[in-house]
Amino acid sequence: MATKTPIFLTGATGYIGGAVLARLLSHPSASTFDITVLVRNAEKAKILESKFPVKAVVGSHQELDKVESLAENAHVVFELAESDNVPFIKAILSGLRKRHAKLGDLPILIHTSGTGLLTDDARGEYATETIYDDLNVNQYKAIPDTAFHRDVDLLVISADLEGYARTYIVLPSTIYGIAKHALTEAGVSNPQSIQIPTLIKASLARKQAGVVGKGKALWPDVHIDDIADLYIVLFDAIVANPEAVGHGWEGVFYGENGEHSWYQISKAIGEAFVALGISNDDEPTSFTLEDFEKYFGGERWGWYSGTNSRCRANRARALGWKPKYTAEDMLKSIRPEVEAITKKQ
Repeated sequence: MATKTPIFLTGATGYIGGAVLARLLSHPSASTFDITVLVRNAEKAKILESKFPVKAVVGSHQELDKVESLAENAHVVFELAESDNVPFIKAILSGLRKRHAKLGDLPILIHTSGTGLLTDDARGEYATETIYDDLNVNQYKAIPDTAFHRDVDLLVISADLEGYARTYIVLPSTIYGIAKHALTEAGVSNPQSIQIPTLIKASLARKQAGVVGKGKALWPDVHIDDIADLYIVLFDAIVANPEAVGHGWEGVFYGENGEHSWYQISKAIGEAFVALGISNDDEPTSFTLEDFEKYFGGERWGWYSGTNSRCRANRARALGWKPKYTAEDMLKSIRPEVEAITKKQ
């Protein structure tokens, strides 16, 4: 009997992690996977183990010895939970290094970063002309070390350069859509994104759609189903022919299928508010610094919703990724998000 591929997946109860795990569980080769996940919540671990062919280890990302050992026992790591946690990624890499030293195996790490890496300080005042292309390695190399997620991304790439792991980085943009799959139905995974719901919640609290500055800055977007598919397309390509897929500096994949201005999102929130009787004016007004403190956790995160982040997923598409949903679908997804959030409140 052929041995199974040991896979360690982080973020199983999250938005991206749950969607990717659901796809691995329904993958044509699912019977050949031996999947282990790390979850904080013991109840969710029970549900996972009783309903799905998954081993669920209860623990936190702060338990670095546990993280290291789970990584050491895996040939493939899907890191779908942390794009800014340096000790956590170091523990994963240390596990992979030990595995390589012990077995001579060249483990695979598919890590999640984000297009926050590409942001500027536009404060909603303008759209930038700078567009990043994931096939342009020199452009990616030139990103300053101070950028969001950069410290973790560079650690991941250095593991590849040192030769004890093959590493790949997926950078999702604004992810949207209410996730629907076996794990959300079982109450295990979070069905909602963060970026747009944060704007919706802040706008609900002030009973009027809000925008940062003039909302002119641009961001790419990607549907949750499309971005989850990208991880599987990448994984399948690596399994089929590892030499044909770039890794390390050449293994960077942006996740986008269209772009929007922040104003367009805020206007769609305003229109949903009017349609649902929450407000009688659909025109967004600018968030104040006080709003940033109240609803975004501070000024830095408030201004973040006025940054530019422009990119093209050409490397991802060259692999065979075919995203279906567009920026128009993203704008249509806002009203259902508003409805879901008001129901909860």
